[in-house]
Amino acid sequence: MPIVEHAIDAMQSTMTKESVHRAQLLANHDSLHIHLAELRRRMNRKQSEIPAFSQSSISKLEKRNDMKLSTLIEYVRGIGMGMEIRVYPKAGKNQGHMETLLKL
Repeated sequence: MPIVEHAIDAMQSTMTKESVHRAQLLANHDSLHIHLAELRRRMNRKQSEIPAFSQSSISKLEKRNDMKLSTLIEYVRGIGMGMEIRVYPKAGKNQGHMETLLKL
């Protein structure tokens, strides 16, 4: 993994902070799509087997850039998983301190 980390650092050193931020946001959105579909597959669930959603709505949901929290909760419950939302300070005195906002 160090080679990849060095490559990313090298690429980011040629970019503006704004460009790096935009790239990270895009990567996070793409990551959400991959993770939702992968979670469903790990739970051995087909798109058509998730209660409260049609197969086509699951397909769209797994490709979305943004969604309501209530929709995400329903999706996660539908594949048979729980969910936890945690918050933490990004910097400062309490860095590393996490608090759970929601656990289902």
